[in-house]
Amino acid sequence: MFAFSAKIEMVMPFQVFQAESKSILSKTTGYIAQAGFTHSLTPARNCTFGCTYCYVPTMGIYGGLKPEDWTHWGQFTTFKSNAPELLRRQLNADQVIYCSPLVDPYQPAEEEAEAMPRILGELLARPPKTFVIQTRGPLILRDLAKLVELSRYTALRVSFSLTTNREDVRKIYEPHCSTVACRIETIRRLRDAGIDTFATLAPLLPCDPEELARMALEVTERNVIGDALHVRAVKPRGATTRDAAIAISERHGLSGWLDPEFQTEVAARIARVCTNAGREFGTGPEGFRWLTQ
Repeated sequence: MFAFSAKIEMVMPFQVFQAESKSILSKTTGYIAQAGFTHSLTPARNCTFGCTYCYVPTMGIYGGLKPEDWTHWGQFTTFKSNAPELLRRQLNADQVIYCSPLVDPYQPAEEEAEAMPRILGELLARPPKTFVIQTRGPLILRDLAKLVELSRYTALRVSFSLTTNREDVRKIYEPHCSTVACRIETIRRLRDAGIDTFATLAPLLPCDPEELARMALEVTERNVIGDALHVRAVKPRGATTRDAAIAISERHGLSGWLDPEFQTEVAARIARVCTNAGREFGTGPEGFRWLTQ
């Protein structure tokens, strides 16, 4: 048996609902399609991590989201109760699936809902070509035995978000997420269990870029993926950083991390550390494409 420890510092006041959905797999478009994914799998609506920077609420009514989702982001979640039944009808061997672009599959509410073990069970019965889990939740270790088994039948990858090396920064931007140390330990345990695991520095929060790169390289064997905080200056349409994170940056004298030129400099510093270690650092769809290859 594999033990896990979520170590979430604050308990969010959120509600958990269940509702049937018409579909569980969606054909990809835009960013993740460019990265090589054919389908996305989103197990719930609204993510109870409620990160201040999360781009999803800025998308408006999209991808099954409703007005109450993006206006009350993080305050509740609605799991797709019939996800296993839908997967039985929709899974096939040619799919390259990203889980998930709209919510973290191991969000805090998943501890109660236990949706992912049932989803993984269906994937084991009908393995797709590739299955990628995007998460920042150490709760994934609860399902490690199933993940190890699934990795025998499909190209299974975990993209684990590591946003900063600074605990003071983590606390103000993503207070409901686990500590930096806990996330590093989770990545290490996934890797040691034989799970193909990437450290994904996204979004890049204020940090020591060289130290963050070294931490990522130490606990993984793969190239490092990253992405800066989205800003309208370079992305006039689509998803962008929430106003809450922009306000936090201004309040704490960290607005420079929203400046495109400074973001480019930070990415270059991380890339140099990776190059010196014999690996690469990739951003945008080019970086995320490593998850599908």
